[in-house]
Amino acid sequence: MQLVEAFFALIGDLTWGWALIPFLVVIGIFFTVVTGFVQLRFFLRMFRVLSSKNQSGDPNAISAREALLLSVGGRVGGGNIAGVAVAITLGGPGAVFWMWAVALVGMATSLIECSLAQLYKRSTGDGTYRGGPARTIIHGLGADYRWLAVLYALCLMASFAFGFNAFQGNTVAGAAEESLGIGRLWTGIGLTVVTGLIVFGGIHRIAKAADVIVPIMAVGYIGMALVIILLNITEVPGVIYTIVLNAFGLEEVVGGGMGAALAQGLRRGLFSNEAGLGSAPNVAATAEVRHPISQGITQSFSVFIDTMIICTCTALIILLGDVYVPGAEGVDGVVLTQQSLASHLGGWTSYFLTGAVLLFAFSSIIYNYYLGENALSSMTSSTMALHVLRVAVMGVVFLGATAPNATSVFFFSDPLMGVLAVVNLLALMMLFPTAKRILDDFKSQLREGVARPVLNPDNFADLDIDRSAWTGKAPD
Repeated sequence: MQLVEAFFALIGDLTWGWALIPFLVVIGIFFTVVTGFVQLRFFLRMFRVLSSKNQSGDPNAISAREALLLSVGGRVGGGNIAGVAVAITLGGPGAVFWMWAVALVGMATSLIECSLAQLYKRSTGDGTYRGGPARTIIHGLGADYRWLAVLYALCLMASFAFGFNAFQGNTVAGAAEESLGIGRLWTGIGLTVVTGLIVFGGIHRIAKAADVIVPIMAVGYIGMALVIILLNITEVPGVIYTIVLNAFGLEEVVGGGMGAALAQGLRRGLFSNEAGLGSAPNVAATAEVRHPISQGITQSFSVFIDTMIICTCTALIILLGDVYVPGAEGVDGVVLTQQSLASHLGGWTSYFLTGAVLLFAFSSIIYNYYLGENALSSMTSSTMALHVLRVAVMGVVFLGATAPNATSVFFFSDPLMGVLAVVNLLALMMLFPTAKRILDDFKSQLREGVARPVLNPDNFADLDIDRSAWTGKAPD
C-alpha cells in the first residue's frame, strides 16, 4: 500500500507539483490573446442562455440552460466556501485578485474545450448527446490516439465518479452531523437513495435535478452575501483596495507577500473553476445548440459564475467581517466562512451555510457521477457495465458518508486529476486550429448579420463530426 501511495504521490508531484498550474495559466493567456479576448467580446451574449428553453421538439433534449446549470452545480462546491477561506488564510486578501485573474483567462480555455466537445459530440438516438475530451480525442485526433482517450476516461471515472464522490458524501454527512445532529448512517442511507433515484434516470433526470437545485443554492448564497455587502457598503471600496495592494505585494498581510497571494490564488482558482481540466466539456456536449461556439460561450459563463460571483461572495463575507485576522492560525476553511457569516447576521446562519454545503455537495455528486458515466460510455456501450457503475457510485457515496476516515483511501483523486489536465491540454493544443476555424465561422456569420449562427456540417466535411447532431433547431 505504501508503494501504491508513493506512486500516486509521484504522479501528483509530476503534475500539480511541477508545472501544471503555470501551464494552465499560460495556455489560458494564449487562447485569450489569439482569439482576440473572445471571453470579453461575447460577454453580454452569455446572459442569453439564462432564458433559453428546449425548442427542438424533443422532450429528451438537453437545453443550453440545463447544461449550464449542471456544469455550475459541478464547479460550485467546497472550493467556493472552504477553498476561498483557505486561500485568504494562506495567501492573504490578494489571493482573491489572482483567483479573478485566473478565472478571466480560464473563461477562454473553457470556451475552447467546450466548443470542441460540442463539435465532436455524438447522438445517442434518444434525443440526447454524448461528448467530452475522450470523444474529442478519438474523433478529432484519430484512431491512433484512442489509447490516450482510454487513459483519460479511466482517470476521469476513478477521480470524479469514485474519489471525489466519496469526499462529497463525507462532506454532506459531516455537515449534517455537526449542525443538525443527524447520524452519519442515516445521512448515508438517505443520500444514497436519492443519488440512486437520480442517476438511474440518466442524463435527462440529472439535468432536471440540477435545473432545480443549482438556482436555489446559488440565489440563496448570493442573496445572503448581498445583504452583508449592503450592510457594510461603506467598507467595500477599502476591502477591494486591500485586495489589489496585497496582490502585488504593496501591502504584506501574510508571510510570502505577493508570492503567497499569487500561488494560493492561482491554485485555488483553478481547482474551483476547473477550466482546462476537461471535466465541464463532458456536460457541455449534452446540450442541443445551433453552433458549437454557442455552448462554449455558455460554459465560459459558468466559470464567471463560479469564481467572479460565488467565490467573490465568500471573499467579501470573510473580509468584511471581524473574524479573519491576517496571519492568525486555527480558524480557516469552512469554519472561517461560518464564523464570518455569524458575525454579520447571527448564529442562525450556521444552519443556512450547512444547507448550502449540502446542496453544493449533492449537486457535485450527480455531476461527478455523470462524468463517470460519460467516460464509461466512451469505452463500452454495455448496459450491464453502466448499471455496475451506478451501483458502485451509490456504494462509494455511502462509504464516504458513513466512515469518517474513508476518504483517505481515495488518495489517488488529485494526482489522477493532474493526469486529466495534462491529457486535455495536449489535445486542446493539437486541436486549436480546428477550434479557431469554428470560432471564425461563428464570427463570420455574426458579421453577415446572422443573429444566431448555425453550424453547417457541409462546411466541415473533412472533420469526423456527427452530421445528425447539427440540425439548426435548437435555441442558443
